[in-house]
Formats: sequence, structure tokens, C-alpha cells
Amino acid sequence: VQLAESGGGLVQAGGSLRLSCTASGFTFDDWAIGWFRQAPGKEREGVSCMRKSDGSTYYAESLKGRFTISSDNAKNTVYLQMNSLKPEDTAVYYCAADRFGVCGETDFRSWGQGTQVTVSS
Repeated sequence: VQLAESGGGLVQAGGSLRLSCTASGFTFDDWAIGWFRQAPGKEREGVSCMRKSDGSTYYAESLKGRFTISSDNAKNTVYLQMNSLKPEDTAVYYCAADRFGVCGETDFRSWGQGTQVTVSS
């Protein structure tokens, strides 16, 4: 199982970014795929999650309406569209996968290397 994130960068407040998480070694139809983030000095927190097999999605309450998770099965890729970005969204964003993972929890087994998102004010 390998996960590779991309799409991070520097953006001004109010801007948008789309993160990508490309999976290899498995097809994620029956897996929970989650996006998490960790800001300096803070604990890792769940951002969003999906499980295609049952159509479930999860968003952190504070991010609802600004972030959207989606997937492209043909590319084995999960996306996180982030709009109206704020300086407090600055963090390293990780995707993670777990066949038995539960959206809303953070103890996923497989993790990508992370991608930095920096939002300037």
C-alpha cells in the first residue's frame, strides 16, 4: 500500500487548492480514505474521509462547506478541494488509508508522506 499526496503549496487567504492522493498497491473501493492535517505544535486532526463502498463521507465540523472530498476510480486517486482558505488552514496535509478504517477516527494504518499547505494573510 502506497499513498502519494500532491497539490500543496502557498496560497493567499481566500484562495483555493486541490490536493491529490494517488494510491498504489490496492484499489480503494472498499477502503476508508481520509485526509488529515497537522499544524506546528498541534495534534493531527481529521479533515475529511470517504468510503466508496457505502458512499459515506465525513468532514470536520469546522470545515464543512469549504472542503470537498471526491475520487476518480480510474486514476485510483482521491482529491480534497479546499476553498476559501484561511491562515489557520496552514498545515501538513496527509492522506491515509485503512481497509477497516472508520471515517471520523485517526488510527489509519497506511499514510502518505504529506504535503505542505501554507495560507498567507
